[in-house]
Amino acid sequence: MPGMQRRARPLLGTLVEIGVPHGSAGAAVEAAFSAVQRVQERMSRFVPGSDVARFAALPVGRSLAIAPETADVLQAAAALQAASGGLFDITQGRAPHGWHCAGRRLHKRAAMAAFDLGGIAKGYAVDCAVQALQRGGCASGWVNAGGDLRAFGAIEVPVLLRDEATGGLRPFARLGDGAFATSHLGAGRRSQAWAGGRGVQAHASVAAPLCLWADALTKVVATSGDARHPVLAHYGAQAWLHCDNAPA
Repeated sequence: MPGMQRRARPLLGTLVEIGVPHGSAGAAVEAAFSAVQRVQERMSRFVPGSDVARFAALPVGRSLAIAPETADVLQAAAALQAASGGLFDITQGRAPHGWHCAGRRLHKRAAMAAFDLGGIAKGYAVDCAVQALQRGGCASGWVNAGGDLRAFGAIEVPVLLRDEATGGLRPFARLGDGAFATSHLGAGRRSQAWAGGRGVQAHASVAAPLCLWADALTKVVATSGDARHPVLAHYGAQAWLHCDNAPA
C-alpha cells in the first residue's frame, strides 16, 4: 500500500506481517513483534514450559500460576464457551468443564483437560501487537497473522480470500478500523454442502472489533454452519459463509 512500510517474521506457526506508515518508529514495530512472541511463548502447546504445556502435565486437582496474557485468553474462552452453548471449546471436547481460571490461577478439574488455544490466541496476539504499535505512536497500520487481520487508524486494508477451486486469491472487501478472520468449515459441513450438488461452503469469515473475537467466532460459525448465530451480535460481529464450486 502507498505510504506504508511492511515487516514480517515467522511466528505463531505462520508469517506475521506488520504494516505502518513510512517514518514510524522502528521501536514500535519491534515492540509489536515482541508482544506476539510473548503470546507464543506462553500459549503454544508446542513450547516446553508454556502455560498451556504446564497445564497439560498438571495432575488433576492441582492449580498453577499463569501469565496475565494467558489469563486474559482463558477468561475470554470461558465467556465464549458459555455464550455459544459449548460450540467454542478450547479442550476440543476432551473436558469442556474440566478447568477453571480464577484471576491468574488455573485449576485442573479433570485428568483429560488440556488446551489448544490456536483458535483464539492468534487473534489475541494480533490485538496485543496493535496495542504495542499504538503505544509506540503509530496512528495507523495493520497486523496480519496468517489471515487473522486487524487494521487501525485512517486506513483501509484489502481483504483477500483463498479460492479453493483455483488455488489463488480473490478480493472480498476492504477493512477499516476493525478485525477480520477466516476458518475452514469442518469436513461434515462440507459434505452436507456437497450433497446438495450446488457447491461447498468451504470457509467461514467473521469481522469484529477485536481480532480475538474475530478469530474465535469463526470457529463457532464453522462448527454450526450458521452465519447468523446469535452469539455474533453479542460481540458486535458479522459473519459470512463462502461457497466454492464442488468438484466434478
